[in-house]
Amino acid sequence: MENTKKILFLTGDFAEDYETMVPFQMLLMVGYEVHAVCPNKQKGDTIKTAIHDFEGDQTYTEKPGHLFELNYSFSDINPADYEGLVIAGGRAPEYLRLNKQVLELVRYFAERNKPLAAVCHGIQILTAARVVEGRRLTAYPAVAPEVDLAGGTYVSVEATEAVVDGNFVTSPAWPGHPKFIRAFLNVLGTKITLGQPTAVSSV
Repeated sequence: MENTKKILFLTGDFAEDYETMVPFQMLLMVGYEVHAVCPNKQKGDTIKTAIHDFEGDQTYTEKPGHLFELNYSFSDINPADYEGLVIAGGRAPEYLRLNKQVLELVRYFAERNKPLAAVCHGIQILTAARVVEGRRLTAYPAVAPEVDLAGGTYVSVEATEAVVDGNFVTSPAWPGHPKFIRAFLNVLGTKITLGQPTAVSSV
């Protein structure tokens, strides 16, 4: 049975390449309709991604990534249509958190206890929206002070891990994608049966 439930995916210029491409494709793979959006951009527009890597320096390095085509217009969003929200990391959250509509969107999902996932610097949008008070979450370590200042509890875990607190799913960086997406699917109530060509159902 075809699954037509929708996930909203928020990204933007110079979002991390893997953190945009991989969750988007993984959620499509399991059968969700995923709407990738960016404020002030329309369906068919592209964003420029950035590749962040860990090469022995005191912080990550940044290189040009790919062009990623948005498949939905931010101005057409009706948040009630979506099962959950995913926020990509990278540099985009730094400016996206200045957009009042973005913050209102995040609050909509948080206040209704809908599944809400953010990776790496994507947590900057959660802190700016003031939805982390009393919550346990992780992020890229440089974002830890923001989590604490916003009233959340920063959880230090390896980059390959994810942290779940109720409807919140967070991970420090793209190496955590397997556990991050698995945890998000669990919060969504998605069941995957291995070995079946049409393996997804949502409850």
